[in-house]
Amino acid sequence: MPATRALPSPEAEAVLDVARQFAADVLAPRAAGAEADAAFPRDVFTQLGELGFLGMPYPDEHGGSAQPYEVYLQALEELSAAWASVGVGLSVHIMSCYPLATWGTAEQQERWLSDMLGGALLGGYSLSEADAGSDPAAMRTRAVPDGDVYRVTGSKAWVTHGGDADFYTLFARTSDDRSRGISCFLAPGQAEGLAPQAPEHKMGLTGSTTATLDFEDVALERDRLIGTEGDGLPIALQALDSGRLGIAAVATGLAQGALDHAVAYAKERRTFGKAIIDHQGLGFLLADMAAAVESARAVTLEAARRRDRGLAFSRQASIAKLVATDAAMKVTTDAVQVLGGYGYTMEFPVERMMREAKVMQIFEGTNQIQRMVIARHLAAGR
Repeated sequence: MPATRALPSPEAEAVLDVARQFAADVLAPRAAGAEADAAFPRDVFTQLGELGFLGMPYPDEHGGSAQPYEVYLQALEELSAAWASVGVGLSVHIMSCYPLATWGTAEQQERWLSDMLGGALLGGYSLSEADAGSDPAAMRTRAVPDGDVYRVTGSKAWVTHGGDADFYTLFARTSDDRSRGISCFLAPGQAEGLAPQAPEHKMGLTGSTTATLDFEDVALERDRLIGTEGDGLPIALQALDSGRLGIAAVATGLAQGALDHAVAYAKERRTFGKAIIDHQGLGFLLADMAAAVESARAVTLEAARRRDRGLAFSRQASIAKLVATDAAMKVTTDAVQVLGGYGYTMEFPVERMMREAKVMQIFEGTNQIQRMVIARHLAAGR
């Protein structure tokens, strides 16, 4: 059965209704074909921008919807239950807007933010490198001041929307200081010297382009520096805390979608004279799946509500990402089991969902990194 929600306001109910309808009318019919063809749905993000989803948690003075994270994440869930690649893309775009929306000057925000939040510009987040994924302070990409510009040289790996984005929130080294030597920039997607490599061939989320970006002496005007030199790592880590909530919501939505398919099949498939959901072995398996989905939703929304109230939420964000993505892996795997041989075929969506769930335990910080973050918070008494 679809998720039942306790939403904070009638406006939130209306937002979720729009998300649910868009998922059913636009996303669900296209998902399987686009994933099979590895087709990036740029037009879908334009539509999401027009509906206000690309700026959901940001202030309305710059074109955002000023929705609390509690509402944004549940809308993201609904979209992700229909098509996870779109959910991931929306989450990454929202995270890519965070540095400018939070650290940018009024002039920078006036120049770029409304187009980013309104859907005219789609973003990518360029932090990881081939040898600096879980340890971003080890990055080697450099931005060297040269008159009125910074010249950027290096490569960024695993960039969602790489080659398709209109802008990249880029992190590059401006000094050799390990923790205070990284700065944040807003790089145009068509900058001279910026060359995307061929997209990665992935086991899932094939409708979401992932590529390495090569920067060859790319000139960025000085007003594309977000914050001041050396602020990059704090900016990146703050953005990742919120981004992990986005991925937790995507994972929860994916798990909910797999559960819905499994329950629907179990109600219709009959063996030994009754629906298989009425056999205790299958009924208990589905019950465990439902418990995992609702547990993931609960920890994600608890972290979101803390964020909305201005409370510390970094530990809770890591817990949400860990719990929700592990739940998505378990629930999608069990959904394949419920459908039996059919679950292993491409005729039903659960095999695709299982493949999509795996990467959610890896990106936005692996789940091993989340355990390290949680343990450090516990050691520090936070």
